[in-house]
Amino acid sequence: MLFIALILSLVFIIASAVIYKLHPFLSLLGGAIVFALCSGMELTLLVSSINQGFGSLMGNIGLIILFGVMIGTFLERSGGALVLANKILGWIGERFVTLAMMITGYIISIPVFADSGFIIMSPLNKVMAKKAGVPIAATTAALATGLLASHVMVPPTPGPVAAAAVLEASLGQVMIWGLLVSSVTCAVCYLFINKVISKIKVESVDQEKEILNESVSEKKRVEFIGPSAFRSFLPIIIPISLIVLGTFSSMDSQPFGSGILAEWIGFIGQPVIALLIGVLISFTLPKNFDKQMLSTSGWLGDSLKAAAPIMLITGAGGIFGQVLKNSELGALIGDMFAGSNMGLLIPFLLAATLKTCQGSSTVALLTTASIMASMMGDLGLDSEWYTTLTVLSIAAGSAVVSHVNDSFFWVITQMTGFSVTQGYKIQTAMTAVFGLTAMTIIFLLSLMIPG
Repeated sequence: MLFIALILSLVFIIASAVIYKLHPFLSLLGGAIVFALCSGMELTLLVSSINQGFGSLMGNIGLIILFGVMIGTFLERSGGALVLANKILGWIGERFVTLAMMITGYIISIPVFADSGFIIMSPLNKVMAKKAGVPIAATTAALATGLLASHVMVPPTPGPVAAAAVLEASLGQVMIWGLLVSSVTCAVCYLFINKVISKIKVESVDQEKEILNESVSEKKRVEFIGPSAFRSFLPIIIPISLIVLGTFSSMDSQPFGSGILAEWIGFIGQPVIALLIGVLISFTLPKNFDKQMLSTSGWLGDSLKAAAPIMLITGAGGIFGQVLKNSELGALIGDMFAGSNMGLLIPFLLAATLKTCQGSSTVALLTTASIMASMMGDLGLDSEWYTTLTVLSIAAGSAVVSHVNDSFFWVITQMTGFSVTQGYKIQTAMTAVFGLTAMTIIFLLSLMIPG
């Protein structure tokens, strides 16, 4: 009955989101209730699971998500994101414009959501491809891949942050290994783009004059109101560096000793404190700062509105996970796969199935993490190392594959003028390569560094 209840709850989540277009918050909350009722869970336990699941997860990562969105909003509105893009393009040069687009997307998507990042970068993507004589299919695939890589694998992006919280993984460890796995995966994808995607013929999506006008307009905007590249990097680099330092500080070897230095590094290395520092730095980005920006109707208010649905979805994922934890599902599935050596393939395949069926990488990350949380011990994945690899396996699966039920797919095709068929050849194929490559690297890491 537990297994049937799980299937029914997943069907509800997918059908309510895809067919009936319900908000993911309602889909996940409804899925939790469907599972509880179908599995015969006591109603009092269901109520306590809802309260505990939402409250405990929000208590752990609610502010982290909120601060991350704030940083992204100020980077975007101040022109800082576009300044970063121009600087990276300048460093790498037109000759390697495809690589420049991938690196730019990777950096921008850490604080800025992938959809927004692509919209910001679309004019530059078009004009740089035109000027360098590079196929627009190649630069678009590179930009989308960079955006996707950090979106699903590198905290403080909400998806991996929430998955790490649900599975009680070290956020610093997920960040360090997520950076490594996603970077190597992007390198493989870069080769695929140059060898395969670049050969896909795509008709010009804009008139040259129109593209150049967009480019000039963006360039002027950055020149007159954008912060410097150095200042634009700080809200991203400093929080990440502090979290990594905090992770090293907490190691058994105590690299910073056990005195007041270690205590302060541990304090500022806490994700919530590190991101709060990033928020304060981001307030310095606007060239003409106005206190109105921090009002409910200003940039800060807009970031709160943007963060609210993400936090609700994350909280609903916590509810779903807590309901599953309070059942015997973990032991049941653990017994089913005991001795199968499937290990990390289970979270990957489950996340890939959910991503392909309902479109949202964040929902796939959260739902899969919630299911896996109830069976980590039974599958032998409950060590610190395997918990980190499980989060990354889920992240890899949450990229496979982007197609017509994914909003990111439509942002890419609509902003570039690609047909649906071209979108499948470029974006869908690229996400399949990304996810499978990332999972291969994760599997090799599990063999090289036993838990």
